[in-house]
Amino acid sequence: MKKFFFIALMMGMAATAVAQPAKRRTVSSNEAAKSQTARQASDRAALLFPTSEAMPEDVVWRRDIYRQLDLLDDSNAALYYPIEPVGTQCNLFTYIFRLFLTGRVPAYEYKLDGNESFAAKDKVGDVKEVLERYYIYYEEKDGKYTVADTDVPSAYVKRYYIKESAYLDQRTGTTSTKVTAICPVLLEGDDFGGEAAPKPLFWMKYDDLAPWLSKLPVMSSNYNNVTNMTADDYFTRNLYKGKIYKTANMQGRLITDYCKTDSAVAKEQKRIEQQLTDFEASIWTHKEKVDTASADSVVAEPKAKSAKRTATAKPKKEVAVSKGSSSTSRRSGASSSKQKNSSSASAPKASVRRTRR
Repeated sequence: MKKFFFIALMMGMAATAVAQPAKRRTVSSNEAAKSQTARQASDRAALLFPTSEAMPEDVVWRRDIYRQLDLLDDSNAALYYPIEPVGTQCNLFTYIFRLFLTGRVPAYEYKLDGNESFAAKDKVGDVKEVLERYYIYYEEKDGKYTVADTDVPSAYVKRYYIKESAYLDQRTGTTSTKVTAICPVLLEGDDFGGEAAPKPLFWMKYDDLAPWLSKLPVMSSNYNNVTNMTADDYFTRNLYKGKIYKTANMQGRLITDYCKTDSAVAKEQKRIEQQLTDFEASIWTHKEKVDTASADSVVAEPKAKSAKRTATAKPKKEVAVSKGSSSTSRRSGASSSKQKNSSSASAPKASVRRTRR
């Protein structure tokens, strides 16, 4: 009986020893699968995370600027080409139009005053109304709208309005410029060949676009065709070039409202650009204020010293012949007057003898 019990115990221990590694292998494989899934999830989150830093709400200084970007300018060509999608590449408007059409990024109405509003009441809710307003051909199926690549008016979107904020972050002591809103502008001529009137489509909040723009590659150079930059990098690094047409002010006026000529507009734009440059330079430089009274005393002091040196120069020449005569001249003023009455011939000889000694 004891022998049978011992054999059963040994068989049980052997079975446990054989089964345990398989169980551990199963647990380790499950953990590896979980870690791989978590790593993939983190990679997707990294792709959706914007590369541009958010602007703090408690900044001590901020200046809001509205710029007009001409896409036919070489500095902004990366946002315009290719006009129609080529493989995986497409221009900025085609990309954000798809995001708007599928409801992934909300759009907001462009008001007559040109100011953006990201309130819920200003959100574009009817996509069909926008498509019909700008005569964009579409197809509707099951409540969803589809637009072919050839029907997207990307060739006529030759301008963008952007709002940027130049601000001072007191926590880091640095100045930065961040794009906060973007608006595509349609420039489509009339049937008679007249000048194209700008038609702003809608405003989009840049923070809503940033996660998607970080996945849109753009070509940044004509000499290097490697698309090593994203659209978010392009805006974050402020590689665009645009003229200022408005600044945030209490009257809500455009530059053209108080500058009536082109030369006056250009001068005002240059003045605003210089203000931004001067403010950034003033952060790192310190100009000391000099008091007028102290400045006069500082200037007058060297003159007094020079006058004193001039007054003492002549006696040094008189006593330079003999150092020994200086002790005699210090004894009394009378002895010096007697020496002056002495003959002029004997005085030089005496001084010469003393010098030889």
